[in-house]
Amino acid sequence: MKRPHTALYVPGDKPRAIEKARTLGADLIILDLEDAVAPEHKERARHNVCAALRQGFAGQGFAGTVLVRLNSFGSAWEHQDRGAVLAARPDGLVLPKVEESGAVRSFAPGLPLWLMIETPRGVLAAPDLAAEHGVAGLIAGSNDLSAELRARTMSTGKLGPGRTPLLYSLSRMVLAARAHGKFVLDGVYNDYQDEAGFEAECVQGRELGFDGKTLIHPAQLEAARRVYGVSAAEAQAARELLDAWAAGRAAGHSLSSLRGRMIEELHVREAQETLEEWEVGSGQ
Repeated sequence: MKRPHTALYVPGDKPRAIEKARTLGADLIILDLEDAVAPEHKERARHNVCAALRQGFAGQGFAGTVLVRLNSFGSAWEHQDRGAVLAARPDGLVLPKVEESGAVRSFAPGLPLWLMIETPRGVLAAPDLAAEHGVAGLIAGSNDLSAELRARTMSTGKLGPGRTPLLYSLSRMVLAARAHGKFVLDGVYNDYQDEAGFEAECVQGRELGFDGKTLIHPAQLEAARRVYGVSAAEAQAARELLDAWAAGRAAGHSLSSLRGRMIEELHVREAQETLEEWEVGSGQ
């Protein structure tokens, strides 16, 4: 599976939104049975999601991965969700509010699992959770985590610029994922009309090491793709670095330089990964 840059939540009780999501080109679609669905609509959402999965997404021009976010362990809908959704065979499952690796191990659905880290205990357990067999990635649940941490928000309901209260937790998730070779996705940005704020948070997320961003609205897709994807300029810089490295090795040098910057093996690996991603993204 290629590195996912965009993961779009789609409420399970909104069949028109599910149909539209097929055409938007997100790397991941997360059909949501949890937070985006009111209790009185849970059964309808489960029916819609399972019907959409049985219909399939591949023939609709969608080439990504379809996940389902179940209701949490111990909820009134846990067992009905599990039975119905597993029978409909999504590409993977998103488990909310995960705090213990034992719960993940006992779940064992035979599908890739994406674990939401959205409580203090979840943050502390992130390394153990990422180590579990069958876990594909971690997802930051920043809204719930902010509330659990009692992090102070502005009058708009957003954390201040830079998300300072969450930085330790976010970095711990990235460290845990990288230590065990898993993907990791940043949390949502609630104000989908705030384009500048959203893009700034995407830039911060990429700098922290996240693979991509979870999204609540199709309007957020373009900026997330642009920020997390490889640009033409980045691809060209990677080619130049590899050319300089090759020239240095041909001349018998262990190290090379490019415009005053020393090039080591780790830089070569990064450049190779950048070009591989560019080639996948550009269809070359």
